[in-house]
Amino acid sequence: MDNFFAKFGKILDVCKHFSKDLAGGHGNMPRRGVVPKFSDLEVIALALTAETESIDSESRLFSMLKSHRELMPNLISRRQYNDRRKYTAGLCEDIRKRLVAVIDGGEDYFCIDSKPIEVCRLSRGKRCKMGRTTPDTAPNFGYCASQGVYYFGYKLHALTGLSGVVHSYDLSKASVHDLHYLNDIKPLYHDCSIFGDKGYISESVQLDLFETANIRLECPYRLNQKAWKPTFIPFAKARKRVETVFSQLCDQYMVIRNYAKQTDGLFARIIGKISALTVAQYINYLNNQPIGRVKYALV
Repeated sequence: MDNFFAKFGKILDVCKHFSKDLAGGHGNMPRRGVVPKFSDLEVIALALTAETESIDSESRLFSMLKSHRELMPNLISRRQYNDRRKYTAGLCEDIRKRLVAVIDGGEDYFCIDSKPIEVCRLSRGKRCKMGRTTPDTAPNFGYCASQGVYYFGYKLHALTGLSGVVHSYDLSKASVHDLHYLNDIKPLYHDCSIFGDKGYISESVQLDLFETANIRLECPYRLNQKAWKPTFIPFAKARKRVETVFSQLCDQYMVIRNYAKQTDGLFARIIGKISALTVAQYINYLNNQPIGRVKYALV
């Protein structure tokens, strides 16, 4: 458990360093009322530390912390932690973006891919209550071509650099096609190349990206295409970066395992998991280590 609090201290120092103008002197976002003793930055650092330790259950986390209350005397209750984790999700994402700018700023080559995020079993999809009050962001049924399975939930889209740092990501309904995410990143990026898989093949979309933002979308050809060409090997190797990132998110950060009951809770968890991965990459970057070795970043 001492190792957990050591990691908590390191991550808290990183959060404080990159949030000097985002949080006040006590580490809290501007708000009315009493200033909480357990600061917003400590809430973020605690969530990120739990993710790096592969603890994605709040019940398990607080049962561990209960026996070491003297090391964290101002610790809030589990209910308060759950509420404030959602409240501080935006601050956590702002810190993550600043980390990305330091690690991997000025990139010209990116990789793009998507990952299914299941919220419940397929047979329970019609009875799932998640998102009923907000139909626009509610989960629905979709199909994952790479795994050949139907599922109920969301789809995580991610754009990474060649080093493996997640520059941009978003959650969409499971039924939304991968190509729609390109419309979201088009205003944010220009004069660059993006490597995708066969799910991003679209002549009209490729032409639109190139004409509006000078973005070259490189995709492997399907065997039945008229202008078929063999895959350029460097493109194929570069695209493995985003697949490695998704593997790390699934293995160490368990992004595909969901305990959230509401949509905003799921979004906050996804933000925390990707931010924890970025913090580990940043620590490797500071120590001149390969940033992809996130399991050993905080050892």
